[in-house]
Formats: sequence, C-alpha cells, structure tokens
Amino acid sequence: MLTIQNVSIFATGVDHSECVCVHPDGSVWCGGEAGQIYRISTTGEIEEVNNTGGFVQGVAFSNDASWLAVCDSGNHCLWKLELATNKLTKFADGADGENFNIPNSVTFDKQGRIYVSESGNFRKINGTIMRFEPDGTGHIWHRGPFNFANGIALSKNEDYLYIACTWLPGVERVAINPDGSAGKREVFVTIPQSCPDGLAFDDEENLYIACYIPNAIYKATKDQTITLLVDDWEAHTLSNPTNIAFGGKNFDELYVANLGRWHISKIAIGVKGMKMNCHK
Repeated sequence: MLTIQNVSIFATGVDHSECVCVHPDGSVWCGGEAGQIYRISTTGEIEEVNNTGGFVQGVAFSNDASWLAVCDSGNHCLWKLELATNKLTKFADGADGENFNIPNSVTFDKQGRIYVSESGNFRKINGTIMRFEPDGTGHIWHRGPFNFANGIALSKNEDYLYIACTWLPGVERVAINPDGSAGKREVFVTIPQSCPDGLAFDDEENLYIACYIPNAIYKATKDQTITLLVDDWEAHTLSNPTNIAFGGKNFDELYVANLGRWHISKIAIGVKGMKMNCHK
C-alpha cells in the first residue's frame, strides 16, 4: 500500500476536473465543469484550448492521437476536437434512436471503434454501453442495464470491457466476442460503501479503481483480489478522485482527476501502465 506521501499535486488551476488522459507527447489533458478542455504540459503549465459550454466528462485520444473524444453531459453528446486545427465538432448524440443522457467515459479499441458509457439516470438502473465506428455510426453495444455506468477500460487483449458501476458499487465486465459483439456479463469486484468512478490497467493487467467516495484508489488483480492502493482521509490531495490515466517519462506515474478540487494529482506508483492504443 502507498501513502499520501506518494501522491503530489501535478498542476493546479483546473475547474473541478472529472477526466484525465495522456497524449503520446506526454502532455496531460482534462476537462472542467463549465466545458473547459485543458492541455497541461509535462511541467504542469495549464492552457485552456477550447470550451464546449457544457460539462466535460471522459476524454480519450484517437489511435493516431490526431483528435480528442470528449464526453459532455451538459450538451448530452460526444465531441471531436481536432488537435491540428482546434476545431470542435459534434461526433454523436446517441445511437439506435436513443439520445445520450450522461455520456460518461470513452475509450478506443485497436480498430478505432469508440466505446462510450451512458450512465443513465441517477438512482435508476438504466445505464448502457454504446459503440461507434470511426465514421460516427453507432449502436447500443450492451443494453445493460448497468447501475450508473461510469469509467470504462478495455483489457490488454481487448477481450473484455470493464465498467465501473457506481451504485453497484463495483466493477462489471463484459466479454467481447470474436465478431465484436457483447458476450457474457459478470461482476468482477464489489467495493462496499464506495462510489467507483475511473479505471486504468497497468501493464501486468492489474486494474486500478478510483473512487469518488472514499477518497481512495483500489487495485484489483486478475484473480479478482482487491486491495487498497492509497487513500486520503483528509481529501486534500485526493479529493473525490474520478478518472485516472498512466503517463510520465517511464509511463509509471498515475494521473488523477479530482472532481472535488482544482488540481490534477500524480502518484509515483512505480509500475508501468498499460499503453492505450494511441501510445503504441
């Protein structure tokens, strides 16, 4: 188990960020509750590069890192931010005739398809997973219903999609069949008296789970053993942690968005993260 001494404040001055991801150039990107999209340099300088006017949830880079996918619960849509031009366009507002309510988290598979968690409604078990082709056409990949589908992460071989279900509370996973369709669904771990939010894998396929409450990050091994990695009972350095992402020079630092405050934290975790498709 790590201590709060292993956690530092990487950059301060973001507006209650829910999300975080890392570009192949090492820059850290996150959002704000008033629609801000931030780029943070490797040394912690913050730049607001665009604004959706909504509430930015999950963010992720396309496989060639040319654009940023941006979940927006305020505008109930998924945005496409082209990095070369800073052009912001709407990518999708739902699938199969059903509009997004809370598009929450986003990730790309190796074919460039985009998985998005649709949380559904607070205190209603009606979350789903939508999947989109690179051209924007999409469908409801799994109808759940999930108990507030939140952070998502693909396994290393992309044979499972893991889904943080905040009010379960815990993490479910759905097998991905060889044809890409959704397969068997099962509960992976539960964490009583918590609100799981963000997910990230290390290179050995241990799953890290950031919890909005308590102010903690858990580690779950492949055999479903779960342990507490680090917590902050004072809620100063980790304050309602939400999305998490690996980065850093050696890809062994874990960046943490803190919805309860105005900074991005960094954990000297000491293990290499699993590279996203944009890093390969």
